[in-house]
Amino acid sequence: MSSAVLVRPEDVSVKPEIIQRPEQPYAAVRGTVTMQTFSEIADRLPELIGSLLARGVHLAGAPFFRYTLIDMQAHLEVEAGIPTLGVIEGEGDVFGAVLPAGRYVSLTHVGHPDELVDVTGRLLTWADGEGLSWDKTDTDQGEQWGCRLEVLKTDPRVEPDMTQWETDLVFRLAEQPAGRSTSPTT
Repeated sequence: MSSAVLVRPEDVSVKPEIIQRPEQPYAAVRGTVTMQTFSEIADRLPELIGSLLARGVHLAGAPFFRYTLIDMQAHLEVEAGIPTLGVIEGEGDVFGAVLPAGRYVSLTHVGHPDELVDVTGRLLTWADGEGLSWDKTDTDQGEQWGCRLEVLKTDPRVEPDMTQWETDLVFRLAEQPAGRSTSPTT
């Protein structure tokens, strides 16, 4: 789930890569937040991980945020999750599900999480310029995403300096009709 490209705010160009990802079981909690109240869902990750480990669930990767509905002016529907070795049974507000297989755009950002809005904007602009289509649908409530992840690669207990944190942006592309190229033009 990593990308070869590291992006810092001072970088002029964003050069993401297109990767193929298999299905990935995960466990998560979900919430509806705003940009100002995002910590309400983010702060659930330690609780989620602790409860899964207490149940004997085997974790299989870095924690992430999955954005399922985005209306930046109103609210975000977000899952705080972590990959697991298999699909788990739900308990309380923790549920098990599977991230879909498919083609994804992947980009690694190194820097403070507050920079992710700008980096994400540049990623979306890059994809538009390449003629890529996302696995998303515009609705009256906002953008409904098939799979849009922020993978949190840095353990804040090990690296407390948020300017050194690595975050993978991993966004699923729309399915392509047969016979269409899978690579962007350069």
